[in-house]
Amino acid sequence: MPKMTPSEAFVETLVAHGVKHMFGIVGSAYMDALDLFPTAGIRFIPTVHEQGAAHMADGYSRVSGRHGVCIAQNGPGITNFVTAIAAAYWAHSPVVAITPETGSMGMGLGGFQETDQIPIFSKITKYQGHVNNPARMAELTGRCFDMALSERGPTQLNIPRDYFYGEINCEIPRPQSIARGPGAEESLDEAAKLLSEAKFPVIVAGGGVIFSGGVEEAKALAEYLQAPVVNSYLHNDSFPADHPLWCGPLGYQGSKAGMKLIAQADVVLALGTRLGPFGTLPQHGLDYWPKGAKIIQVDTDHRMLGLVKQISVGVCGDAKAAARALHHRLANRDVAARKNAAERSKTIKAEKDAWEKELTEWTHEKDAWSLEVSKDSKRMHPRQMLRELEKAMPKNAMVSTDIGNICSVSNSYLRFNQPNSMFAAMSFGNCGYAFPTIIGAKVAAPDRPAVAYVGDGAWGMSFGEILTCVREDIPVTAVVFNNEQWGAEKKNQVDFYNFRFDGVNLKNPSWAELAKTMGAEGVEVKNLGDVGEALEKACDAQKRGKTTILDVHVTRELGDPFRRDALKKPKRLLKKYEHTNVA
Repeated sequence: MPKMTPSEAFVETLVAHGVKHMFGIVGSAYMDALDLFPTAGIRFIPTVHEQGAAHMADGYSRVSGRHGVCIAQNGPGITNFVTAIAAAYWAHSPVVAITPETGSMGMGLGGFQETDQIPIFSKITKYQGHVNNPARMAELTGRCFDMALSERGPTQLNIPRDYFYGEINCEIPRPQSIARGPGAEESLDEAAKLLSEAKFPVIVAGGGVIFSGGVEEAKALAEYLQAPVVNSYLHNDSFPADHPLWCGPLGYQGSKAGMKLIAQADVVLALGTRLGPFGTLPQHGLDYWPKGAKIIQVDTDHRMLGLVKQISVGVCGDAKAAARALHHRLANRDVAARKNAAERSKTIKAEKDAWEKELTEWTHEKDAWSLEVSKDSKRMHPRQMLRELEKAMPKNAMVSTDIGNICSVSNSYLRFNQPNSMFAAMSFGNCGYAFPTIIGAKVAAPDRPAVAYVGDGAWGMSFGEILTCVREDIPVTAVVFNNEQWGAEKKNQVDFYNFRFDGVNLKNPSWAELAKTMGAEGVEVKNLGDVGEALEKACDAQKRGKTTILDVHVTRELGDPFRRDALKKPKRLLKKYEHTNVA
C-alpha cells in the first residue's frame, strides 16, 4: 500500500467519491487537508455561517443526487451545523458533515473549543464514523460517503484534529453502489391484486419517486390505471403538474382538488412516501384521508411501512422499480379501473377546474383580523402575489421555501414539470432554510433559475448569505415576503389568544437597500402588476451573474393556522392573568 499522510488519504477518498464542492467556514482544525483541495479539484465555498453551509450542502445534494459536503472548525463551528443537518435528515438528503474535533490527547480536559461531537448528531444522522486511528482515515471517510447514499440521509465523519498529520500506509477504498429492487414478489403480487380490483385508485407520489428517478415509471403506472396522482407534502415536484392526472399536493395549504379526489379512493398507492403525520392532516376544513380505503405503501425503509397509517400491503422496495413491477403485473390482469376511466377523468377535471377557479378568486382571507388589516391597505394580498409569481416562474426553475405563513400558503401555487425542483425543510420546519439551500442548489445546477421564497422573519436569520452569493459569484433570487410579522405565530394569537400580540410584530429595514449595500441587486415590489416582471428580470439577471433580492410588500392577512392540531383555547385559573382588553 502506498505511503501518504492522513490528509492526503482523506482528500483522495473525497476525489474517489466525486466531490467537487465543499461548503463551510475555514478553520485551523482541518487546514492541512484544506491546503490540498485546489490541487484535488475541490472548490471550497466559504459561507457566512455554518448553518448556511450545511443547508447549501443539502440543496446541492437534492439537485444533483450526489453527496453534499460541509466542514467547519471543531466545537462551535460544528454545533452550528445541527439545525441544518436535522433538516437534511428529514429531507433524506445524502449530506456528509465532516466534523473535525479537539485533538485526541486533549479530549476531556476542557480545552479551547472542545465538546463531544458524536452524541450531538446521534439522532439526526444515518451513520456516524469516528476516526479512532489515523490509519483508518480513508476507510471511515469512504464508509460515511457510502452510507449517506445507501441509507439516504446525512452522515457524520468525526476526525480528531491531530489525526490529519503523520504518515500511514493506505489504500483508497472504491465507492460502493447499492442497487435497489422492487420488493418481495409476494408483496407485489398482493399489491397488484388490490390495484386490479380498485374502482377509484389514487396514487400518492412521494419523495422516493424523485430519489429513485422514477417519475416516468410513476407516470406510466398512473396512465395505465388512469388514476389521479397527488404529491406528498412538500414534494410538489414528484409528478409533473402539466399532466392531466396530476391533482396537486396534500398537506398544509395543499390542493383542495387532490384532497377531494383522494377522499373518494378505494385503494391508495403510497409510492415512495412515509405518509408523514403532518402531511396528511385535515386542511381547508376537509378530513380527506379515506378511512375505508385499502392502503399500499412502498418505501425502501421497512421501518416506515405502516408506521403512520394502517396499511393493507407493505412493499419494501424502490419506488421506481416497484412502479415498473406493478405496471408489468397489471398488464396481465383484468383491471377494473380501466373500465370506468372516462367517468373518473371527468371527475378529475371538474375538481381541478373548481380548485383553480377558487384560487384565482381567492383575493382576501375571511377571518376578522385579515378583513380588518386589508380594508384600507394598499399592499398586495399574499395569494394574489403568489399567483403572479406562479405565472412568471421560469419552466425549469428550482424553488426553495422557508417555513412561515406565506411560504406555506405557496404550497397551493408551486407547480413543477421536472423533479429535483422544490426544496423545503420538510417536517423539521426550521426558519432560515430556503436562502442558503437555493445557493447550494445553484452550485449544483448553475444553468437553472434558482428562487427562494422567504418570509421577513426567516429572512432576518439568513440574509447574511447574500455575501456568499456576491463573494463566490453564485447568482440566485430571493423573494422576501415583507409583512412585518411572524405570520404563522401571529395567526395562533389571532385564533387562540384574542388578538393579544406579543413577539410577533417586526420593524424591518428596506431589504432592497440592504441588499444593495451588500453588493446584490435590490428591488422593492409594491404593486401586483409589477410582481411577474420583477421575477422575470431577477431570473434573467442570474444569467449575468447577479443576485437579486425582491422586497415584496404584502398585507398582514393570514392563511389558516399552521398548528391548529397543537393548540387549545387558553384556560386561566388565576384572576390576575385574565385579559379584559383586546390588543
